[in-house]
Amino acid sequence: MSLQIVFDLVKASEIPDAHRIETACFPPDEAATLEKFLYRQAQAPDLFLGAYDISDNKRVMVGYICSTLSSSPTLTHESMDEHEPSGSSVCIHAVCVSPSHRHKGIALGLLREYISRLERAARDGGHYERILLIAHEDLRGLYEKAGFEWLGKSAVVHGALPWYEMRRVLPPPAASQPPQQQQQQQAVPAGLWEALQRSSTRQPPAAQLLAAYPGGIDDVVEQASSSSALANKVDLLCPRPGCGSIILKNGVATLVERESVQLEPAAAQGGLEPLPAPPATLRWWRVTPNAMAFENIGFSKTVLRETDGKRLKLLSCAECDLGPLGWCEEGGSEFWLASTRVAYRA
Repeated sequence: MSLQIVFDLVKASEIPDAHRIETACFPPDEAATLEKFLYRQAQAPDLFLGAYDISDNKRVMVGYICSTLSSSPTLTHESMDEHEPSGSSVCIHAVCVSPSHRHKGIALGLLREYISRLERAARDGGHYERILLIAHEDLRGLYEKAGFEWLGKSAVVHGALPWYEMRRVLPPPAASQPPQQQQQQQAVPAGLWEALQRSSTRQPPAAQLLAAYPGGIDDVVEQASSSSALANKVDLLCPRPGCGSIILKNGVATLVERESVQLEPAAAQGGLEPLPAPPATLRWWRVTPNAMAFENIGFSKTVLRETDGKRLKLLSCAECDLGPLGWCEEGGSEFWLASTRVAYRA
C-alpha cells in the first residue's frame, strides 16, 4: 500500500501524540515538555501543523511543526520562551517525523506546506514577516532545500550540541507592494503559487546503478583535468527510484580505493547496496574541500566509529533522506561517497 500523507492543524486532543514523536526525535536534554506543547497549541494553534498517514484508512500523526510568535528579528532564549500574538517572527521550535516514517520525504513536504500557508497568510495582510529556526549542522541541507538561509551560530544554548540560526523572509502584504507588482500577482492563475511550493513534478533524470554498466567503474570515470586522478564523468544521483536528485555534478569527485567503512548494522541496509566489511577495500568518490561542492547532501548527527573512536557524520540525499550514501569526519574537509551507493546519470 502506497503512503498517503495529508497535512492538517494539530488538535488539542492530539498533543500527546505529537509529544511522543518529540521525545522519540530529541534527546532528553533537548526535548520539550508536554506542558510546553500544550502551551504552544493553546497560544498558537494555527502554527501547529501535523503530517498524518491515512494509508490504512486511519488518521495517524507521523510528524509535526510547531511555532510561536515573537517581535524579535532573531532567535533568543526570550523570543522562544513566550508567545507574542502580535509578533512578526514565526519561531519554529521543532520539525519532527516519527522514526517509523523517516527517509520518505515527509519532513521536506511538511516544511513546504508550512511555508506555503505562512506565505499565503502574509500576502493576505497578516503580520508575519519572517520564519526563524535553529538547527544542528547536520540538518542544514534539509532546511536550505526548503528555502532557508544560513545565518551562523546561534546564541541559544539548549542541550549539549551547538545550534545554528536559519531564516526565510516572507513576502510583504499585497497592499504594501507597488501597484505594478500587485497587478502581476493578480494575473497569476489561482493555485499556481501553492503548486510551486510543493514538490516538483519533473521527471527525475535517467539513472543507472554501477552494476548496470558493462565495464563497471571504468564506464563512469575520465581523466581529471588538473591531475592524473580519475574523476566522475557523469552526474552522481540519488539511487532511490522516483527521486534521482543530483548529488554531485560531473568532474567534481575523484576516485579513490580505500578500506570500506561500516556505515550501519549489516541487517539494516534500507535497500542500499551492502558494503564489504573492513578491512576489505571499496572504491569511493572523494569530494573536497567542503560541503559546498555538493549540489545536494544531508548530514546525520555525529556518530562514533567503534574501531578507532573517530567522530563521523553520515551522508544522505537531502531531497528524500535516503542514506547512508557515504561519510565524513566531523569538521573534516574530505567527503566520501560509496561508488556502489549512488546512481549515475545515464
